[in-house]
Amino acid sequence: MNRRFFTLAGAALLAFTAFATPNTAAVAADHLKVGVSAGPYGDILREAAKLAAKEGLEVEVVEFSDWNLPNAALDAGEIDLNSFQHKPYLDNQIAARNYKLVPLETAIAVPGGIWSAKYKSLNDLPEGARLGIPNDPTNATRALFLFRDAGVIELDPSVGTKAGILDITKNQKKVQFVELDAAQLPRSLDDLDAAFVSNNYAHLAGLKREDALIQEKAESEWSIIFAAREDRKDDPLIRKYIAIYRSEPIRQFIEEKFKGSILPAF
Repeated sequence: MNRRFFTLAGAALLAFTAFATPNTAAVAADHLKVGVSAGPYGDILREAAKLAAKEGLEVEVVEFSDWNLPNAALDAGEIDLNSFQHKPYLDNQIAARNYKLVPLETAIAVPGGIWSAKYKSLNDLPEGARLGIPNDPTNATRALFLFRDAGVIELDPSVGTKAGILDITKNQKKVQFVELDAAQLPRSLDDLDAAFVSNNYAHLAGLKREDALIQEKAESEWSIIFAAREDRKDDPLIRKYIAIYRSEPIRQFIEEKFKGSILPAF
């Protein structure tokens, strides 16, 4: 009797396990980890995650304080997707580190600008002015492009989005470029004559767009994109989340919350 009972119980347990395992796997599969740099970008991803949850997709937003980490984590499979960088930055990281990552759709535009605590116009910059730019290559290029557009310098046009300080061909005022971590630039305005600041950091520092001496245009190669591993670029869960992010409710959220400091790029 006891032997028959345990045999039946064991069979029932195996049947339950066989039935339950696919469902458990399905629940686990409907989960994404999305990487982002610390700051306001994550607010938008979390708002999209709320909408995704209503459609049965659980999305965990993982913030990184170091800009190198979201791509490293993505390439290693520790996260499923990231959204914190523009395509030139991603291209640079892929070339430098041999990452198997690909750009997907655009997410937001974060137009950078040049601010100064000392001058009302870039025409007022003195000879030898100290100008702050980010210390990573692609965002340094972005800053140099804006100083070029303002007439402060000229760059070798053949270099494109890989231009650096050595590619300056004309510098009438002999300005000096000071390379700093992007997050430090707003805090360094008192020590510099002017600095390029991306609008996500400008937003966090309380810098107003209307006070910028010059602003980037919203439509440019510097829009923030989604990125995924090559082998998961067509993953239906990733595609589902991106579609939710690029929807009208998220557009309205961005416009209402950020008042133009961050713009939808869809």
